[in-house]
Amino acid sequence: MRDLTNKVAWITGAGSGIGAGTALAYARAGMRLVLSGRRPAELQAVADQVAAIGRETGNGASARVAPLDVADKDAVLAVAASIQAQEGRIDVLVNSAGLNVRERNWKHLSTAGWDQVLRIDLDGTFYCCHAVLPMMRAQKDGLIVNVSSWAGRFVGTMTGPAYSAAKFGVNAMTESLNMEECIHGIRATAVCPGEVATPILDKRPIPVSAEDKAKMVQADDCGELMLFLARMPAHVCLNEITISPTHNRMFVAAANAIPG
Repeated sequence: MRDLTNKVAWITGAGSGIGAGTALAYARAGMRLVLSGRRPAELQAVADQVAAIGRETGNGASARVAPLDVADKDAVLAVAASIQAQEGRIDVLVNSAGLNVRERNWKHLSTAGWDQVLRIDLDGTFYCCHAVLPMMRAQKDGLIVNVSSWAGRFVGTMTGPAYSAAKFGVNAMTESLNMEECIHGIRATAVCPGEVATPILDKRPIPVSAEDKAKMVQADDCGELMLFLARMPAHVCLNEITISPTHNRMFVAAANAIPG
């Protein structure tokens, strides 16, 4: 497994959920982090936790905040340029920024809602990948982790057409990176979580109970998975990983319906 001490990671959607869980896991491995998202206060809170881990462990972990709307391609390029100027390299990109709208099904979904989901979840992921490729090609090394979804592998009504279309696109885009960029030492993984107890659940049309959230995959669990991916040797590509709760609500109803 690779030593990640002093390696550089850029994490989008780092203010909460899977992005924040990833930042804390990477901090425990001694990485230097650039944290992006749309809410500076939340990003700073995560950066403070990273700094505390660095002080407690003495492993050199650090974080700086780079507020960003990933749907703004010029802003994405500006953050990537700042990473090249200040950190000098980028070893890992984690695209965790994502959202869904409450009114998400065909009979409720507006064109504005469609645009919002696609701009963040698909376009934003593309912009960040596109922005780091020149640095990674020059290094002949780099890992890109795109947070997709169970909905990127299995179409269902729970997440709606916009989210499913965006995440299927993320999976296809991730594999195209592996097909074209493997010759430059770049590898990409699409992580496809089932239900994870993160703030995105609060946008669901049907509220999720605290009891159900407790049975789901947690943000820290995803962080540990992201750390495993980053620690894999550079000659290994894990193209796609699906992670879901043992108590998978999408399976429970079917299991309960089995006779006998």
